Amino acid sequence: MTVAPQRPAAPGAVGTAHTRVEGRDKVTGAARYGGDIPFDGLAHGVLVLSTAARGRILSLRTGPVLGMPGVLTVLHHGNASRLATDYVGMLGVPPDPTAAVFQHDRVPHAGWPVALVVAETPEQARAAADALTVTYDVEPHDVALSADRPDAYPAEGHMPGTTEKGDLEAELAASAHVLDEEYTTPEEHHAMMEPHVATARWDGGRLDLVDSNQGITWVADELARMFSLDPAAVRVRSEHVGGGFGSKGVRAPQVAAAMAAAALGRPVRVALTRRQMFSVTGYRSPTVQRVRLGAGPDGRLRALEHVSLNQTSTVYEFVEPGAGVARTMYDATAHRTENRVVRLDVPSPTWMRAPGEAPGSFALECALDELAEKCGVDPIELRLRNEPESGPVSGLPFAGRNLAACFREGARRFGWDARDPRPGVRRDGRWLLGTGTAAASFPAGTLPSTAAVTAEADGTFTVRISASDIGTGARTALTLIAADALRVPAKRVRVHLGDSDFGPSGIAAGSMGTRSWGWAVAAAAEDLCERLVPGGTVPPEGITVRSDTTQAIAALAAKERHSWGAQFAEVAVDVTTGEVRVRRMLGVFAAGRIVNPLTARNQLVGGLTWGISMALHEEAVRDPASGGLYGADLAGYHVATHADVPAIEVDWVDDHDPEDPVGIKGIGEVGIVGAAAAVANAVWHATGVRHRSLPIRPDRVLRAGGPDA
Repeated sequence: MTVAPQRPAAPGAVGTAHTRVEGRDKVTGAARYGGDIPFDGLAHGVLVLSTAARGRILSLRTGPVLGMPGVLTVLHHGNASRLATDYVGMLGVPPDPTAAVFQHDRVPHAGWPVALVVAETPEQARAAADALTVTYDVEPHDVALSADRPDAYPAEGHMPGTTEKGDLEAELAASAHVLDEEYTTPEEHHAMMEPHVATARWDGGRLDLVDSNQGITWVADELARMFSLDPAAVRVRSEHVGGGFGSKGVRAPQVAAAMAAAALGRPVRVALTRRQMFSVTGYRSPTVQRVRLGAGPDGRLRALEHVSLNQTSTVYEFVEPGAGVARTMYDATAHRTENRVVRLDVPSPTWMRAPGEAPGSFALECALDELAEKCGVDPIELRLRNEPESGPVSGLPFAGRNLAACFREGARRFGWDARDPRPGVRRDGRWLLGTGTAAASFPAGTLPSTAAVTAEADGTFTVRISASDIGTGARTALTLIAADALRVPAKRVRVHLGDSDFGPSGIAAGSMGTRSWGWAVAAAAEDLCERLVPGGTVPPEGITVRSDTTQAIAALAAKERHSWGAQFAEVAVDVTTGEVRVRRMLGVFAAGRIVNPLTARNQLVGGLTWGISMALHEEAVRDPASGGLYGADLAGYHVATHADVPAIEVDWVDDHDPEDPVGIKGIGEVGIVGAAAAVANAVWHATGVRHRSLPIRPDRVLRAGGPDA
């Protein structure tokens, strides 16, 4: 037994910079990712993807492949186990059939999984997969997204498809200033460092899965439903994750590995190649957005319409809710938003960092900038004049809306007051210089979670929670939260996560992770402190307390909760070469209580960096002839590199909500919101030319020209 700790007067871990508790393991190679966990008797599977963009499988010549060295089996629609797919998953949506592999002979898009070849070694499996001959009955396909598609329709996704109030046409007609423009964003891919990988093993009827995911409970629940298992018969572990950005939910590798492991009676690992990830792990859909704004002489909005169209597959309806951001940012007497989809012969899109807000903010914030020019009002002042007092659509009060504070602090630090509003007048040699700004917001949601905290006999504390650390620093944040709640130094707290046996918890997505998990950890830790008697003893087995935040979350007052931000960018443009160089960026945010300033800054800088990438580089181009992508790899899909990223500065303002029991908001996604718009608005300020389609490539700059063109 050991003596329970005395509780100091005040906590001090949260809010101070801490290096990652697992940092040493990561830089020394000790951290084990999804493909690093050893299994006895491990076999390896490689997916075979369709080369046809639409049609049916006529035949698979498995005989020659089964005779190749090391090949153990070939799974396909003719011999694979049947899966249940008629259910609503944890996130309130049905599963993407792309993950429910080998259930029929239909091919809905290029890159559809048609078989899994399993062999003793990865090399043997790859060779056999390449040798498998599949014959298709090919049908005409359609992969063209355009604004005038007659088959597009409003769709809800996780929010209403359409919202409207007031007489839009009447308010537009009565407005002194009117804007009506179309904005487009391209198909974008997650491109995280670690590819998708999963290893499955069956042990006495229980599925044990080790993978790389961002929702332990989510994956375990969906696998149990698909394979018609009791939830207790599925264990999912994901110790370290090399990035996810929304892509790492339930995908083909987990399901195929579980199928193959059941068929062979031994562990099977399925890892995707980088090229395969461009077909079966989701992406951000391209969007075509129309924004109509009407304002009075002073720039105050009378009318706002934001309509966003995205593509989805023929087998799954996914909505990229680009119009959703307008439901939070700005109000008007007449206000209409709509998210629309069109079904094409393409892979299913999915969530990607700031889904909806990232592309939607590009259109809306560029439109606000254009309206400011028409009104002769400073872009920041126009936004401040249109600050709503409550949710423009919901009518709910804001649980703090410190956007104005972000703009004021950002403008001061960026030197906005010295900005000449005229475009195309600043120079630095061959470069035209410009500055731009944009607003940012992202919901601060919460998911029910459970956690267990144990007071150990040696005076330390152990936290167990089935959270996923996808590289954001969740382990460290939860360590600090627990330490403060327990009133002990952080070094006396150990956090174990990434195991579904620890109980249900929320996902690492939607910027909800730290808020959801931190609430559960703090609740358990505080309850444990109440049970510990200062100076008392802890038995050898320890004292454990569990928490469940379901009821507490349900009791939260109905309010609009968001993180906010103001983005600033300075660019240099050479209209004779088409080059656009971002020289500096600043983001100032209101994001609640900052748990760890070190990793928080990393997350926000990463968001702004991705904004540069979105504005100037990222674009997946689909070949209309084959239905597949050109250059589906990291050589053909350009992302921002160190040479593209200038000095980036981020900071935050005080954002305390006394009525919020946690005070933590998400920061993983708000950093990218508005960043691309700030760059695009800066390009206009430099050249006098609006770029309403991303990315702003050199050829587009050359065609558009500028003051010297």
